[in-house]
Parts: sequence; C-alpha cells; structure tokens
Amino acid sequence: MIYRIEENLKEITMDELPGMEEKYVAVLSLEEWRQCRDRFDMGIEIEPELETIYTTKAEVNYDSITGTFSIPDRHDFSRPDKTFSFALDEKGIVFIDDTGKAAQIIAGIQATRRWKLPSLERFIYDFLDQIVKDDLGIMEEYERELDAMEHAILNEEKELSSERVNDIRSDIRDLRIHYEQLMDFGQELEENENDFFYSENLRYFRLFLNRIARLHDTSTALRDYTMQIRDLYKAHLDIKQNRIMTVLTVVTTIFLPLTLIVGWYGMNFKYMPELEWRWGYPVVIASSIVIVVGSLLFFRSKKWL
Repeated sequence: MIYRIEENLKEITMDELPGMEEKYVAVLSLEEWRQCRDRFDMGIEIEPELETIYTTKAEVNYDSITGTFSIPDRHDFSRPDKTFSFALDEKGIVFIDDTGKAAQIIAGIQATRRWKLPSLERFIYDFLDQIVKDDLGIMEEYERELDAMEHAILNEEKELSSERVNDIRSDIRDLRIHYEQLMDFGQELEENENDFFYSENLRYFRLFLNRIARLHDTSTALRDYTMQIRDLYKAHLDIKQNRIMTVLTVVTTIFLPLTLIVGWYGMNFKYMPELEWRWGYPVVIASSIVIVVGSLLFFRSKKWL
C-alpha cells in the first residue's frame, strides 16, 4: 500500500509515485520491498531481518534514515513484540512489515486524522502518537488496581496476590524500556542531520518527546508504587506473624505454671501429703484457674492481648 500525504492519506498506485511532488507513505511486505525497492530511489541497500528486531531505533545514514520498531502488545505484554523496519528520506517513508502492525497504525491515522498543514513530519508525529495513544489509560488502570491492593492490605480484606504485583511491575518495566527507546528515536529525528525535515516542523518531534517524557515519568512513579505495595504487604505479613507469635508466647506463658504443677505432682513420691489430702484435687484446680485468669489479666493490662 502506498499513500500520498494530503489533508489525509490518499491511497495511490506504484505508477503514480515517480515525479510526485507530495510526500508519500508506503507499507510493504519484505518480499515486496525486495522486488521494488529501486523504484523508491532511496539509494540504500538495507536487507531487513524482521525476525531479529529487538528494539525501536533510528540510524542516520548518508542519504537516508533507517531503523526498526519493536512495539509491545498492550493487551498482553508477555506476547512477542510487533516488529518491523522502516526507511525514509526527504521524499517519504517506507515501512517494511510482515506483521500488519504498521498498516494497522496507518489505518488508525486515516480514520482519525485530517491535516490542515500536511507534511511528512506531521505524519511521523501521528504515527508515533498512535503507538502510545492508549498508554495513559493503561497506566491509570494499573494505578487503580494498585490502589485497590493497598486498600485491601490496610483493611485486611483479603490476601494479596504477590504474583499480580510482579506482573504489573514487569509490564511497567517493559513500557519504560519502550519509552526510553522512543525518546532516543525522537531525538535522532529532531537532530535532522540530513536536513530531511523543515525546521518549522521539528516542533512535532519536540511535542512527541515531551509526551514520551511525561509517560516515562508516570511509568517510573508506578514502578515505585509497585515496590511500595510489595514492601507494605511484606510489612503486613511481618505484623501478622508477630501477632501469631505473641499469641503463642502468651499461651505458652500461661500454661507454663500449669505444666510445672503437673510435673511436680506427677512425681508420685511416697511421702507427698497432698496425694492423700481430701481437698488436694479441688485446690489444684482452683490454683490453675487463678493462674490462668491472673495471667490473662496481667497480659491485658500490658496490652499484649
């Protein structure tokens, strides 16, 4: 698919490309790129390996800018990233993609964008913006979930799933890495080393960099929040364990004198007068009750119970 950049993206044929004054956008499969790359007259010989793309980056060449995109799946960060390559010069940009992700992003631009001042720079800005357009909502959802976890911990409503906290932290980490790569990407474009872009349009890249910086700061704050939740849960477990140990200690302390009495009168020496005393058994029972009640009152006065 090839598009001419007008008020919106207008699809054209390959035959209309030569001599066209407007900037263009093309989305090709790897096989299509190999067959017709000479028709774009970019003067480059890139042979993208779509299976070995791991980062989002841009590289400035003598007469072009080439690079790759590696976009995490926002619905499930455990899935493999959507990856594709690109090449651009002053005439337009070509995406080399077998995943369909670039075409999906461009379809979103077609459906939602209409430009008063169309330009290649504005298209690139909107393309990058489409990649991160839902990220603030995703992080707000994570924040609400973490808030609910914190409330549950403080009110002891339910046990926290530490695995879920780790999953959220892992997702946020993936987003932070992605934002850092996009920041480097935007800075390469803003440098405009090959003078492909109009100076007045470099503001689009600055706008994008500012937005990515805010998203990066938000993701950093969320990562710290997950660590606070984890520390709070650990502290909650420690307090819970301390309470259990306190109860066990109190119970052990209460029954220790009773154990002494049992051991003492379990010796059965021949000349133990209490063994034949008529009131020996009731006195031992009464003494045991007094010891237990007295111990409970003492511990309560010390607020150990």
